[in-house]
Amino acid sequence: MPKLIVTIDDVVIKEVQLTKDKTTVGRRPYNDIVIDNLAVSGEHAVLYLVAGQVTAEDVGSTNGTFVNGKAIKKQLLAHGDVLELGKYKLKFEGHPVADDFEKTMLVKARPAASPAPVMPVEIHGAIKVVSGPAAGREMTLTKIVTTIGKPGVAVAAITKRQHHFQICHVEGGAQPKLNGVLVGSEPVVLKSGDQIELAGTQMQFIQS
Repeated sequence: MPKLIVTIDDVVIKEVQLTKDKTTVGRRPYNDIVIDNLAVSGEHAVLYLVAGQVTAEDVGSTNGTFVNGKAIKKQLLAHGDVLELGKYKLKFEGHPVADDFEKTMLVKARPAASPAPVMPVEIHGAIKVVSGPAAGREMTLTKIVTTIGKPGVAVAAITKRQHHFQICHVEGGAQPKLNGVLVGSEPVVLKSGDQIELAGTQMQFIQS
């Protein structure tokens, strides 16, 4: 299933599966993909899904829609294409075309012994709200990227890696604090018990 990976400054914000015939992108909250940034128009672009292929169309945005660095009005997307809306990048992942191998190059070879499979270690994490109206609430970090905070004020992203979780500042004037230290756009590894402060709310990171 085709999807878009939304990033800003090489930090993954979210992944969006393209399941609808028409997916709208813009700053207004009624869009299917909402990008809360002044460089993005209220109604910026539309993605059309037809027979497994996705076409991107700019809908008269102020700053334009770019694919691989070139301004477009309407363009069929290929696997790996990158849409640019302001500072945000939306990488398109569709169905990569397999390489064609010439039949004359095929030779019969003895199959190599398969290495023993390496079982990945599953890690689990959660955020527990310590202060504020939602104190006591616990949110399990099941997604690859989970965003927390208040859009337009302070937003941070917690990314799940193979062996750890990490946090970084995404947008807003108020940066998150980790154990009292400001966190910028460079990801910082989280440790169980770490204290996070964001938009006046105290939280604790728990990993098991």
